[in-house]
Amino acid sequence: MADLAHAGNPDAVGFGVYVHWPFCAAKCPYCDFNSHVRQGLDEARFRDGLVREIATWGELLPGRTVTSIFFGGGTPSLMAPETVGAVLEAIAARWSIAPDAEITLEANPSSVEAARFKGYRAAGVNRVSLGVQSFDDGELRRLGRLHDVTQARTAIATAAETFERTSFDLIYARPGQTVAQWRGELGAALALGPSHLSLYQLTIEPETPFAELHRRGKLVVPDPDTAHALFAVTQEMCGEAGLPAYEISNHARPGQESRHNLLYWRYGEYVGVGAGAHGRVLLDGQRVATSTERKPEAWVDRVERDGLGTIERTALAPDEQVDEALLMGLRLTEGLDLARLSELGGLAPSPAAIDDLASLGLVERLGPGRVRATADGRFVLNEIVLRLAQHLEPV
Repeated sequence: MADLAHAGNPDAVGFGVYVHWPFCAAKCPYCDFNSHVRQGLDEARFRDGLVREIATWGELLPGRTVTSIFFGGGTPSLMAPETVGAVLEAIAARWSIAPDAEITLEANPSSVEAARFKGYRAAGVNRVSLGVQSFDDGELRRLGRLHDVTQARTAIATAAETFERTSFDLIYARPGQTVAQWRGELGAALALGPSHLSLYQLTIEPETPFAELHRRGKLVVPDPDTAHALFAVTQEMCGEAGLPAYEISNHARPGQESRHNLLYWRYGEYVGVGAGAHGRVLLDGQRVATSTERKPEAWVDRVERDGLGTIERTALAPDEQVDEALLMGLRLTEGLDLARLSELGGLAPSPAAIDDLASLGLVERLGPGRVRATADGRFVLNEIVLRLAQHLEPV
């Protein structure tokens, strides 16, 4: 995973397009994503909104070459293949698409149909990410999922038969989960021979049903020692299976890393389209943070009126860019190129601050000008970023 980051060239890290489809068949109790359940959805109207918003961004950001496209949600696999095709055609009409561009679509096993998957493949999708979450039927019910383990296995097989590249997600550190139980579940996942896994520890997000249960003491997540042991087992088993971690929660065989997510973590440029989408783009030489209206109907109203659903467009100061790049880059096993920070804002953490964290076993140097969080440091990443951000100096 060679570091391609050079702030002076917008395309050096890559240029991505994130497409948010904010609709789900049901809302999971742990989820705080911008997702909504709608009956009788006017899909054509939202398709046209995505196409219109892409066209407007194409006028604002001409001359880019798209290296990755990601359909997230929500549940993008509820979209008709024709909708996906129309969006991809709109992107191709406004920008060049790299010959090896990665085009990912998230899917839930409950909405997987072989014919629909073939339609996505024909539209141009070449990678699918499945939200499996567990290989235990009881846990799937507790997580509010609409599929069972049999459907999950069928979806994984269907995806592998249809697309060049696949991935699936699991959630661990669930209430009452032991290290032995997680070993068994992760072993079942690895036995399927995946090339990419996203393995997330359950977090209690504010204003979700799980948050209310947790507040009332009816949902108890593993204590820090157990969480640490679960993380260590995850690293051990995935490493032995040939899927080392390339980011805190993501594991892949060499060459199978998610290029779109690497674009985020390497602090590249990406457009966010759709209700509730975020972006980081270079406008007139200035890095700008964008976000769109979260409510789907309000978003499409705004797009039909203005061409964009954007409600925020904020120029980021140099120190803000460095803070964001620190937070993203330290998640990566390849670490953070400190020269990248100096290119962004002429600032970098002082050597003394890095040495102090290294003496505590929280970060380590990877040759000249590169630093990464250690396994212990990844558990306190926010604190590490705060400490480094407090000790920035001109370069």
